[in-house]
Amino acid sequence: MKLKIWFLETRPQFLLLSVVLAFLGAAIAWYDGAFHLGHAVLAFVGLLLAHISVNVLNDYFDYRSGIDLNTKRTPFSGGSGILPASLLSPKQVLWLGLGALILAVPIGVYFVVIKGWLLLPLLVVAAACILLYTPFILRVKWPEWSPGLGMGTLPVLGAYFVQTGEYTWPAVIAAIPSGILVHNLLLLNEFPDTEADRQAGRRTLPITMGREKAGIVYSVLTVIVYLWIVVAAVLTIMPWWSLIALATIPFAVRAIKGARRPQEMDRLVPAMADNVMVILITQLLLGIGYILGGIF
Repeated sequence: MKLKIWFLETRPQFLLLSVVLAFLGAAIAWYDGAFHLGHAVLAFVGLLLAHISVNVLNDYFDYRSGIDLNTKRTPFSGGSGILPASLLSPKQVLWLGLGALILAVPIGVYFVVIKGWLLLPLLVVAAACILLYTPFILRVKWPEWSPGLGMGTLPVLGAYFVQTGEYTWPAVIAAIPSGILVHNLLLLNEFPDTEADRQAGRRTLPITMGREKAGIVYSVLTVIVYLWIVVAAVLTIMPWWSLIALATIPFAVRAIKGARRPQEMDRLVPAMADNVMVILITQLLLGIGYILGGIF
């Protein structure tokens, strides 16, 4: 039973994001003619550990700030519920989060040694996004950029770099949608927690500009993701097969409709579910598009 509680504290339902990020980065590298299965698996493990650290440390700091005691939990927001239920102690959760990050460090060091020091700045920035997000970045205007960068764009580029040993502009352009999508994942999931976050001194977009305007930002950025993919494919920066990612547009339309009605929880919660589908399936299809582009 205790092991199950530790597992649930990692918020496993969100860890699928690491799978698709690692897959997309490796698929882009494969398209460019570089792929090593062992490195792909090891990079995924490192990313998964970093993601676990993000989830657990966020849970710890939310509990310490009192936010988790004031939020209305949904399947997509409000924390794991482990700490408010006293199933684990704050100290245990803190060490779980720090331990996951510490375990990821040797993997990063290994890749820096074998692939080059240019990976180091990426890892440092990503680690800073993890450690500073909840205690500091959330108290600055527009904090959503941090997970967008640290758990979106940079992981894709990192998974690409460990295969190729370099960064390329086409790879950067291909990784930008991931950053926007993860940004939007956090943004929409913040809507139900607006009042609790405000009381804790946070400055998320739903707080600083209001949920209605934040819903507009979410909608515009979602449209930009699809336009980005179309333009990159037309300019042959991304393979034409990447256009299969447009198949998630129906999910995006429903998510946008919910985001534009943020006061209605019966619309917002299904929109949050659709948003998760957009984030995961769009990136999965992009990776498949790169593989198909390399084959055909």
